[in-house]
Amino acid sequence: MSRITLSRFLIEQQRKAGSLPPELRLLIETVGRACKAISYSVNKGALAGVLGEAGTGNIQGEAQKKLDVIANDYLLDANEWGGSLAAMASEEMELPYHIPGEYPKGEYLLMFDPLDGSSNIDVNISVGTIFSILRCPHGIDHATEGAFLQPGTEQVAAGYTVYGPQTLLVLTFGSGVNGFTLDREQGSFVLTHPDMKVPESTGEFAINMSNMRHWDAPVKRYVDELLAGSTGPRGRDFNMRWVASMVAEVHRILTRGGIFMYPRDARTPDQAGKLRLMYEGNPMAFVVEQAGGAATNGHQRIMEIQPQKLHERVAVFLGSKEEVERVTGYHAEQQ
Repeated sequence: MSRITLSRFLIEQQRKAGSLPPELRLLIETVGRACKAISYSVNKGALAGVLGEAGTGNIQGEAQKKLDVIANDYLLDANEWGGSLAAMASEEMELPYHIPGEYPKGEYLLMFDPLDGSSNIDVNISVGTIFSILRCPHGIDHATEGAFLQPGTEQVAAGYTVYGPQTLLVLTFGSGVNGFTLDREQGSFVLTHPDMKVPESTGEFAINMSNMRHWDAPVKRYVDELLAGSTGPRGRDFNMRWVASMVAEVHRILTRGGIFMYPRDARTPDQAGKLRLMYEGNPMAFVVEQAGGAATNGHQRIMEIQPQKLHERVAVFLGSKEEVERVTGYHAEQQ
């Protein structure tokens, strides 16, 4: 049986009652090509001199790695000339990136975290790219920040690439979740994980335990129950994982279940959380929900949050539905 490449998969989806517009198909393929280029740079590492600090900071004031900058440039360069986009926005850039005047504009907006988990680059732990696609509101010729401020329910596609032992592209455009593995010899993403599903029940959780003293009471209550194991109120043991790379955490959850938590922190009471709603929260929530999981900020569905600014932050609880509903319920009880 012939292998199904990403291009073939998308064309077949396009033929199914026009469920995937041609312009969106081309945009997804272009994002995939940019991710292949990022994968090759990540894979070369020190051989290409791309490890270490870039000596610059992003809009959040975080030190940028060389590969943060390289990945950001790959995504901008690959997508600016294709004619599918009205504008782009990156976690690494303060303002939207407008399509140069010599290129045609399209009807979509692309947002991305070019290299999630980049603190892991120098120690050879999995990192990745996260992306989200929206439609540009009608009648807008010059897409400013306001054009991007749409709730996650308006996403037309989202996904991530994880650069690990294999490079995998995981994609949804609202009709399930499919995973593709990069065949380096052929240079193509090949369908290897069709119709991915998050198990409803799980015995694993992922959270940075070093921040426990700063959590809100509902989060402490929930994690205490997990840590109590078979002798506690849950009556069974749980394993903890923490990779400090959201793409790696989410991919594990899509593969074998689990819950990923990045709650708000008492050290920064003016922030709703640490992760970014538009570049991480919404696209990962879309993927996880399409795979049968759930994603909330502890109080409401992440994709229903109306964003107020491009780099808005959010608390995240996502993964297996039973566990997300439980910890979200604990937050509701405290209100």
